Amino acid sequence: MTILTTTDPHLTRLMIPSSLSRLRLFIVAIAALSLGSTTARAQARQPGAAPRDTTTRATRDTLRSAVRDSLRPSTRDFLSLVEAPPVVTHHTMRLRGTSVGYTATTGMLPIRNDTTGVVEGGIFFVAYNREAVGDQSARPLTFVFNGGPGSSTVWLHMGAFGPKKVRLNPDGTNPPPPYNYEDNQSTLLDQTDLVFLDPVGTGFSRAARPELGPKFWGLDEDIRAVGEFVRLYLTRFDRWGSPKFLAGESYGTTRAAHLSGYLTDRGIALNGVVLISTVLNFGASAMDAGNDLGFINFLPSYAATAWYHKKLPADLQKLTVDQVTSQAERWAETDYARALMRGARLTDAERRSTAEQLARFTGTTPSFAEQNDLRITLGRFDQELLRDRHVTAGRLDSRFTSYSTDQGAERGQFDPSDASIRNAFTPVLSEYVRRELGYRNEDVYYILGGGIGRWRYPQNNGYANVVPSLERAFAKNPEMKLYVAEGYYDMATPYFAVEYTLAHMSVDPRIRAGIMTERFEAGHMVYIDSPSMTKLREGLRKFIDGALPQAQRAQR
Repeated sequence: MTILTTTDPHLTRLMIPSSLSRLRLFIVAIAALSLGSTTARAQARQPGAAPRDTTTRATRDTLRSAVRDSLRPSTRDFLSLVEAPPVVTHHTMRLRGTSVGYTATTGMLPIRNDTTGVVEGGIFFVAYNREAVGDQSARPLTFVFNGGPGSSTVWLHMGAFGPKKVRLNPDGTNPPPPYNYEDNQSTLLDQTDLVFLDPVGTGFSRAARPELGPKFWGLDEDIRAVGEFVRLYLTRFDRWGSPKFLAGESYGTTRAAHLSGYLTDRGIALNGVVLISTVLNFGASAMDAGNDLGFINFLPSYAATAWYHKKLPADLQKLTVDQVTSQAERWAETDYARALMRGARLTDAERRSTAEQLARFTGTTPSFAEQNDLRITLGRFDQELLRDRHVTAGRLDSRFTSYSTDQGAERGQFDPSDASIRNAFTPVLSEYVRRELGYRNEDVYYILGGGIGRWRYPQNNGYANVVPSLERAFAKNPEMKLYVAEGYYDMATPYFAVEYTLAHMSVDPRIRAGIMTERFEAGHMVYIDSPSMTKLREGLRKFIDGALPQAQRAQR
């Protein structure tokens, strides 16, 4: 039964009959299935009994489907959640020695069919508005989301930019459970109001009916839904006059870049876009047969990881990570790229030389490089680098490791960095939303995966590429600014692939000169590392200020 806390008592009463109906359906269906099984067994015991006919089988399949549906929140329940007024709460926090008051608004907005107006889904959000700021409608507003696809926005919400954050160790690892949260001294709330939204299929956001899910699960489908959320939020909360920003992480950067063009086409011009751990052109980091670009662009991240774990030769190990990766970058885009392009035309001497250099920058061996045809995939690198220590390196953050239960395996069984982070964020978000924000919803909060089906990537060249949308946004709105954060130890969206993508964008040279990029000694989630978060916050302070008209800087 879904329990909803709301200021409208009629809404709570409305939901009880629906929940009871689903309970009755469940009981009846179970009874019918049991009766069907008993009847079938009785028939089987009768001499000469005919085989059970297909009508009985079809009936049983229908009843099984009814049981599954009875366990899902009904459409009526879901629409009640979508149509309910948001829960509004008031809070204060200590921000760098000052008391800051803010309002939290938690709820859902409907996503309707463009033609019929029927509600087909709902997007859950938590919005924070700073209080006592004068004209609220003119204050900067930032829409924030994570990626996946299939990830909720808990990571940026309670790891980076919200007023509260999960309490972690300074290096981003977990303290012993139970986990808790604290005031976030790096929140963006002193500069901009914030809207954290979960795309359909993540968090509490859902399609109105299961069969409508695919209407939201795709590159373009997702943009239409999130774009409609932005439009509706600006309308309902009177924020059309605010300077507008997007901030995304991982696939959220894909969404943000694509959305920048989509919104600009519809008269919603942005002041700035923030990309953290970026992937805009998937071909730049894909390590597939016939695509050598991914192997080239991963190499500097391999070198950084090997340096961090002290697996490089002595002359490289004594350098800084910046110096090591600079050397790796030069070799990757020259001799390594040339060797991969030559393929079978390489002489034996050229192949041996390339294998030696590849081993030198990856902390592996020449024989391992040759066995992998000079193209070391990420899974094999993570398992091979620290095989002698019986540990596997992480993907989201290659500084994280875990014990390898199968030392001879080709690749690790899970990502150590993902496992560590997920353990802390899941329970903290659940407690925070219910206890502090007063929002009651007993549906599963899909934190990462589980709520979406197959994702649709419509592309012509084999790889998704949203760079044209970003280029179009810049062409139509040359005042828009771009900030890009890159992590040395990010093995999900390697930084050199981002540099490649930015270098191949078709934009005015003045716009290119204004793109702000910063690199961090951290992984995919740069903000869980305390020194990196301090650097990120200062970078974003300059970026946001620089993207605002002069008149609005004094009002933030």
